Amino acid sequence: MGENASFWESLIYAHPTCTMWKQEAEGSIYHLASIFFVVGFMGGSGFFGLLYVFSLLGLGFLCSSVWAWLDVCAADIFSWNFVLFAICFVQFVYVTYQVRSVAFDREFQELYSALFQPLGISLTVYRKIVLCCDAEVITLEKEHCYAMQGKTPIDKLSLLVSGRIRVTVDGEFLHYIFPLQFLDSPEWDSLRPTEEGIFQVTLTAETDCRYVAWRRKKLYLLFAKHRFISRLFSILIGSDIAEKLYALNDRVHVGQGFRYDIRLPNFYHVALPETPAVPPSHQPHHLQRGSPRGKPAAVANCGSFLAP
Repeated sequence: MGENASFWESLIYAHPTCTMWKQEAEGSIYHLASIFFVVGFMGGSGFFGLLYVFSLLGLGFLCSSVWAWLDVCAADIFSWNFVLFAICFVQFVYVTYQVRSVAFDREFQELYSALFQPLGISLTVYRKIVLCCDAEVITLEKEHCYAMQGKTPIDKLSLLVSGRIRVTVDGEFLHYIFPLQFLDSPEWDSLRPTEEGIFQVTLTAETDCRYVAWRRKKLYLLFAKHRFISRLFSILIGSDIAEKLYALNDRVHVGQGFRYDIRLPNFYHVALPETPAVPPSHQPHHLQRGSPRGKPAAVANCGSFLAP
């Protein structure tokens, strides 16, 4: 205890206390450095926040170096501040290079602002997603088909950037696909990574369209390397399929003024006077999973109607 006490006493009382305070204020360079420090530590996060912080802190350390060289004439104070200035300068150059390396074309920048930025996706992660589709936006002219029923293989995942796509099956209209929606999310979700399949619907451009496309195998390789991106696409695809299901739901009426509700089973049972009731033993014990896309009429004809 005695040795520890003497150590702390020597640490505290090694230097004499200030008996006389300096009457003159430090020069303007010192106060300018302090202002830079205060403003610099108010920076935010992200690339531009880092540029803000490192630029102002670097200026603050530079002013402190000049103050130590001209006013204090202390080599140690000058050295430390100059080293910290050099570190901030190197960090500023590095972050600037990163910002320039993740610059995108106008359409990809708008896609990021509309879809990925609200989810908190950083530019570095978004850059990996863009590189996976070769940073290419594909044009689909009016009345041209993106996919044909029973012919086009499911080998990619596409996201509509502009325009409108009409989805039909056997010539019957199902729903539209609008910007920021996937063109083939139900097809993507219906297949495992090792499976192959073909489109069961026809997708036709009603206007001149622009879309980005990720090749299936290349996208799965990206998912294997980055689990965060895999979870991100899983959420986006699931939300997109839900929107398409509700778009179909809005077109379906089960009769008698009722609107079909996709949350209810596909088979209904009522005892109508002109229609004999279906015996319970003939009713299915489970619902078979099907594609989110299908004829609305098929849904309405699955069974009897709900009675009020």
